[in-house]
Amino acid sequence: MLIIGTKIDEVRIDADFDKFRNDLDAFARFGIDATELPVHGFDAIKKGQLDDRQTARVIKVLSDYDFLYCVHAPNPLNLMEPADQTLHVSVLRSSLQFTRAIGSRILVYHPGRYIPEEAFLIGNKSDVSDDAKKALLEREAMTLAVLADEFPDIVICLENARPYLYHSPYCYAEKIELLKEQVLRINRKNVKITLDFGHLYMSACFYDFDPIEAAEGIAGLIAHAHVHDNFGHAVYVHEKQQTHQIPFGKGDSHMPVGWGEIPIGRILSTFIECYDGMLMMELRSRYFMHTEESQENLRKICNTIKALSMIMTEKSAINTPIG
Repeated sequence: MLIIGTKIDEVRIDADFDKFRNDLDAFARFGIDATELPVHGFDAIKKGQLDDRQTARVIKVLSDYDFLYCVHAPNPLNLMEPADQTLHVSVLRSSLQFTRAIGSRILVYHPGRYIPEEAFLIGNKSDVSDDAKKALLEREAMTLAVLADEFPDIVICLENARPYLYHSPYCYAEKIELLKEQVLRINRKNVKITLDFGHLYMSACFYDFDPIEAAEGIAGLIAHAHVHDNFGHAVYVHEKQQTHQIPFGKGDSHMPVGWGEIPIGRILSTFIECYDGMLMMELRSRYFMHTEESQENLRKICNTIKALSMIMTEKSAINTPIG
C-alpha cells in the first residue's frame, strides 16, 4: 500500500495545539495518509528530558485522527557536538521515548556534522583532520548502536544532508556512499536511511554524481523518504529568504512535487518495489495550501512507475521461452 504523508511544520505551529489541530484537519481534508511530527514543535523535550505533560497533550490530539505517524528529532541534534555531547545524547534518547509514546516506529535523525551549522557564521571555514573525522564517526556509530539496542521497536533513520557553498563538506551525509558506510558501520537492523530527495539532488549537482545511481546503491537501506522539489543549486548559509532565492532557482526550496527539476520518478523507481515505508512530503510552510496538489502529483508519478513496471513484467513473461 502506498502511504503518502506530509509534515507538521514546527515553526508554523510553534507549540500552539490549536494550530496543530488545524493542520491535521486540513490534512484529513486533503486525503493525506500520514504525517511527520517534529518533537521540538511541541516543546516536548526540555533540556534533554522528555516533558510528559506535553507528550500527553500530543497523544490526546492524535487520538482524534487516523493518520500514521513518524517523528523528526530536533534539527540541531548533533552526536558530533564537542561541548555538550551528553546533552545531545539525552535529546536523542528523549526523541526515541516520544516516538515510542505516540506509537510510531520511525524516528528521523540528522547525522553528525563535523562543523555544526550554528558555528558557520562565527569564523572562517575550518578543516577537520581525517583522524578527527574518523573518531567522530566512530563515536556517533557507537552511540547510535547503543540507542538502537535500547529501542529495538524503533527504526532510527539517518537523513542525507544538503551541501552549503563555502562550508561543505561539513557533514559526511552530504555524500550517499559515506552515509551508507556509516549505517553499515553501526550494523543494527533498526538503523536505516531517510532518503531526502531534495538534499540528494542538491548534493548530486554540487559534487557531480548521478542521483539515480546513488539512490540505487542504498535501495535496501531506505526505510523512510522525504519528497520535495528544488532546482539543485546550493547557497551560502546566510541566504535564507525564499522570495530572493526562488527567482534564481537556488536553495533547499522544499517546494511541492513537480515544481522543480528533481527527477523524482526516476529516483523513486530505484527502490519503490522493495519499499514499505512512507513517502513524506516535506514542504515549507509557505506551500501549505499546495499540499493537496503536491500529493496528486506524487501519486501520478507513483502510478506511472507502477504501470511501467506492469508493462515490463508482461513483456518479460511474453519473451520467456516455455519448457
